[in-house]
Amino acid sequence: MVIVTLQRAKCIGCNYCVEMAPVQFQMSKKDGKSVLIKSVNAKGFFTLKSPDHTITESCELAAKACPVKIISVKET
Repeated sequence: MVIVTLQRAKCIGCNYCVEMAPVQFQMSKKDGKSVLIKSVNAKGFFTLKSPDHTITESCELAAKACPVKIISVKET
Protein backbone atom coordinates (compact mmCIF):
# COMPACT_ATOMS: atom_id res chain seq x y z
CA MET A 1 0.00 0.00 0.00
CA VAL A 2 1.25 3.48 -0.89
CA ILE A 3 -0.02 6.40 1.18
CA VAL A 4 0.38 9.90 -0.28
CA THR A 5 -0.58 12.94 1.81
CA LEU A 6 -0.94 16.58 0.73
CA GLN A 7 -1.38 19.57 3.07
CA ARG A 8 -3.33 21.57 0.52
CA ALA A 9 -3.83 24.75 2.57
CA LYS A 10 -0.05 25.37 2.54
CA CYS A 11 0.25 24.91 -1.24
CA ILE A 12 1.84 27.87 -3.07
CA GLY A 13 0.79 26.69 -6.55
CA CYS A 14 4.26 26.16 -8.00
CA ASN A 15 3.08 23.21 -10.17
CA TYR A 16 6.17 21.04 -9.53
CA CYS A 17 4.06 18.15 -8.21
CA VAL A 18 2.02 18.11 -11.41
CA GLU A 19 5.20 18.07 -13.50
CA MET A 20 6.66 15.16 -11.49
CA ALA A 21 3.46 13.11 -11.00
CA PRO A 22 0.75 14.25 -13.46
CA VAL A 23 -1.32 11.11 -12.87
CA GLN A 24 -1.68 11.87 -9.13
CA PHE A 25 -1.70 15.68 -9.06
CA GLN A 26 -3.43 18.48 -10.92
CA MET A 27 -3.83 22.21 -10.35
CA SER A 28 -7.20 23.59 -9.28
CA LYS A 29 -8.68 26.14 -11.67
CA LYS A 30 -10.57 27.71 -8.74
CA ASP A 31 -7.68 28.64 -6.44
CA GLY A 32 -4.49 27.62 -8.27
CA LYS A 33 -3.48 25.07 -5.64
CA SER A 34 -2.54 21.44 -6.08
CA VAL A 35 -5.16 18.69 -5.92
CA LEU A 36 -4.28 15.09 -5.05
CA ILE A 37 -6.54 13.10 -7.38
CA LYS A 38 -8.90 10.56 -5.75
CA SER A 39 -7.85 11.64 -2.24
CA VAL A 40 -9.90 11.91 0.93
CA ASN A 41 -9.83 15.11 3.00
CA ALA A 42 -9.38 14.79 6.76
CA LYS A 43 -8.85 18.14 8.51
CA GLY A 44 -6.87 19.67 5.66
CA PHE A 45 -4.77 16.59 4.95
CA PHE A 46 -5.70 15.05 1.61
CA THR A 47 -4.75 11.38 1.61
CA LEU A 48 -4.58 8.84 -1.20
CA LYS A 49 -4.22 5.16 -0.31
CA SER A 50 -3.30 3.03 -3.30
CA PRO A 51 -2.26 -0.59 -3.72
CA ASP A 52 -0.43 0.46 -6.91
CA HIS A 53 3.28 0.68 -6.03
CA THR A 54 4.10 2.01 -9.50
CA ILE A 55 3.06 5.52 -8.33
CA THR A 56 5.67 5.57 -5.56
CA GLU A 57 8.59 6.89 -7.58
CA SER A 58 6.70 9.75 -9.24
CA CYS A 59 5.07 10.78 -5.94
CA GLU A 60 8.45 10.73 -4.17
CA LEU A 61 9.86 12.98 -6.91
CA ALA A 62 6.90 15.34 -6.39
CA ALA A 63 7.54 15.37 -2.63
CA LYS A 64 11.23 16.17 -3.14
CA ALA A 65 10.46 18.91 -5.69
CA CYS A 66 7.89 20.64 -3.46
CA PRO A 67 9.47 23.86 -2.13
CA VAL A 68 7.14 24.03 0.90
CA LYS A 69 7.44 20.28 1.74
CA ILE A 70 3.70 19.56 2.04
CA ILE A 71 3.71 16.15 0.29
CA SER A 72 4.59 12.92 2.07
CA VAL A 73 4.84 9.40 0.68
CA LYS A 74 4.87 6.21 2.74
CA GLU A 75 4.93 2.57 1.71
CA THR A 76 3.42 -0.11 3.92
